[in-house]
Amino acid sequence: MSTPSALVIRTAGINSEVELCRAFTLAGAKVELLHLDHLIKDPTQIRGFDLIGFPGGFSYGDDISSGRIMAMHTRQKLLPELIAAADRGVPMIGICNGFQVLTQIGLLPGLDADRSASVALCENTSGRFQDDCVAIEPNPDSPCIWTRDLVERANAQGEEHELLMTIGHGEGRFVTKNNAVLEQLRGNHQIALRYRDDVNGSVDRVAGICDPSGRIMGLMPHPERMLDWNRHPYWTRLPRSVRESPAPGLGMFISAVEAVSTQAV
Repeated sequence: MSTPSALVIRTAGINSEVELCRAFTLAGAKVELLHLDHLIKDPTQIRGFDLIGFPGGFSYGDDISSGRIMAMHTRQKLLPELIAAADRGVPMIGICNGFQVLTQIGLLPGLDADRSASVALCENTSGRFQDDCVAIEPNPDSPCIWTRDLVERANAQGEEHELLMTIGHGEGRFVTKNNAVLEQLRGNHQIALRYRDDVNGSVDRVAGICDPSGRIMGLMPHPERMLDWNRHPYWTRLPRSVRESPAPGLGMFISAVEAVSTQAV
């Protein structure tokens, strides 16, 4: 297969698109950064991409609530093409604000036929914006293609301090519509990533979920900010063997690009 192509969607207020483009590039994909308005003019452009990324930030200033306006425009104008992309197996990732958008348009968790919201990202229990570096735990039973490297790393190294990523959100507390949705997420192993500690009040310490196929993932931590080991808070103390492998954030994107390249999705 030729080099996979990745689409990164930006709009007003998004501020992590450059890092997300770099992540896909370092992972071996060719990247195109397109404005949401440009895609709305011709949604069929989505058909030309093998991966899709929704970056973090504060789209439209997070007016009304986080991701709401971007989600509204995306749902009204792009959702049919995004659903078609999902149906043909295109991996997608939504980070922070992008995670909020994916849940509001119904691509995550993908449990309801009518794509009505069954999960949400609400205000942190702390009542404030939280900016920190936190430990994360991948679910080894999850079908998520994005976390394959994290699972292998955790199994091989057994060093939980390696799996650190930064968070930066005021509305990152993951909640479900009811217990039945939570149990379905657990049963399908769609909870792909958990916080080691309860950092924001998320149910079951959820940091990230995937759809049933494992191809679409949303998470609040920022893997695109952990592409290099010198972003790790104590990277100089890590064993050389660890630092010779890709940093945890980069490993996530390599996993997805390799899955597309080998059609192992």
